[in-house]
Amino acid sequence: MDAKRARVDRRNRMAGAMAFAVVLAVSHSAPSFAAGDPDHGAKVYRQCMICHSLDKNGIGPSHRDVFGRRAGSIPNYSYSAALKGSNIVWNETTLDHWLTNPQALVPGTKMMFSVDDAQDRADVIAFLKEKVTSAQSNATPDAK
Repeated sequence: MDAKRARVDRRNRMAGAMAFAVVLAVSHSAPSFAAGDPDHGAKVYRQCMICHSLDKNGIGPSHRDVFGRRAGSIPNYSYSAALKGSNIVWNETTLDHWLTNPQALVPGTKMMFSVDDAQDRADVIAFLKEKVTSAQSNATPDAK
């Protein structure tokens, strides 16, 4: 009888451990974003303007209306095959991963620049999120 109870106890402990592991995995699967400051994000974004603009393609593609847009989809920009085929849709999570390490997210992409500081990334993301406009505003050029 003691051997049977030990097996049941072991199964209960294992089931409990498995349930705990699932709870941990689910609770930590999505990053927790710091509140972004779009005003500071605009300052950090100036570094991005070496290659990017809100409204004009340059060395990199334009960024206005990036939220909800499929990666590699701006017309008249020559994306890498890797980014075109990535099926990424830009949101807080994908942009955070992208800005952390674009090569890790999409190996073979052209972008090499990263933003190391998590708060700076959150701020740039908040700035870009503010730049979501109607399609008509996309036609308004923005100097680099």
